[in-house]
Amino acid sequence: MISYKKHIYIALGYFVLIAIMGVALRLFAITELPITYRYIVHTHSHIALLGWVYTGITTVLYYLYLHDSEISKKYRYLFWSTQATILGMLFSFPFTGYALFSIIFSTLFLIATYVFAFFFLKYTPKELKSLQSYKLIRVAIWFMVLSSIGPWVVGIVMATLGNTSPWYHNAIYFYLHFQYNGWFLVALCGILFRLFEKHEVTLSKKNFKRFYYLLNIGVILTFFISILWMQPHWLFNALAIIGGALQISAFSILYGKILWERSTLKKHLSKQTGWLLKFAGFCLVIKLTAQLMGSFPTTAEIISGNIDYIISYLHWVFLGLVIVALIAFLQHFKWLVLSKVVVFLYFAGFILTEFLIFYRGSINAFNLPSLPDIPFWLTAASVILLLAIGWLFTFQFKRIS
Repeated sequence: MISYKKHIYIALGYFVLIAIMGVALRLFAITELPITYRYIVHTHSHIALLGWVYTGITTVLYYLYLHDSEISKKYRYLFWSTQATILGMLFSFPFTGYALFSIIFSTLFLIATYVFAFFFLKYTPKELKSLQSYKLIRVAIWFMVLSSIGPWVVGIVMATLGNTSPWYHNAIYFYLHFQYNGWFLVALCGILFRLFEKHEVTLSKKNFKRFYYLLNIGVILTFFISILWMQPHWLFNALAIIGGALQISAFSILYGKILWERSTLKKHLSKQTGWLLKFAGFCLVIKLTAQLMGSFPTTAEIISGNIDYIISYLHWVFLGLVIVALIAFLQHFKWLVLSKVVVFLYFAGFILTEFLIFYRGSINAFNLPSLPDIPFWLTAASVILLLAIGWLFTFQFKRIS
């Protein structure tokens, strides 16, 4: 018997750790710390993507598609093996960065994800494989596998060309793109569709086909946004623009269906879940808009040379879209309980950090007046996020079954 609440509690533990590391990274700008900044960045990103979000999403997927497949024993072995690789990264990256042990644990994690992909594709019951939600999750799984090409290439490039090579940066961008926009986003769409299916809310075959292809072709084409920093041929800008437009078209279809079925959905989703999903939807609209705008040569040039804009975008997608949507689903399944104070603190910290990072990036880009003590206020905002996440984690302790 899989204890989903315990698995989610472990995932939340990683969430607390990345929040602590986030505060530490902010503190570097205002004081000296006896740790290596670059190593903490590596740890922060790996535990965020592979510890918190991967564990959360795969737990949901197992519950929705595999809990009746009689592979619980195999899955338990896989789950704990995966956690061992994450802990290995947690205790190696902060001290060595990319070195022997961190690379070994990262590699073992990738192998574990391949095993999960095999389990999901092989053992999902046949009657579920015809569902629209499964088709979305299936392609999300393949995007996850595709993204893993990035880390393999990074290792090869570091051993041959070094980390100053454009191929090094593009391999990282390839990985991040297909994690964020492929694996995470499409998987969350699949989970949303599964919730809808349980209440007989589905797209027509014609509209689902349109949504499916527009979304996934858009995911592939928007990768070219990631290489615009090299100022390539205008054709790559055109492909990125087409990809951004296709994704907007895809989500317009989904948004229309949600509006049409809003009265049905209100009956089956709590107010809190509905509100969180609406906020995630708002973040998605901003993401899609920024994605399209960033595909044009002029804006691509401004963004590619502005690290604050890049970090602001990544945090917007991760903290605003991916995490809020994931928490909404976990709350819907009653695997965690949210208090109003936690929600308020989280959104206060999130909005404040986003504003400050984006504004700091705009000071030079648009010659805006500087704000005093931005590093201090960014640290304070990160502390607010840490308080919210720590409170959320502690609040679940007595509720684990």
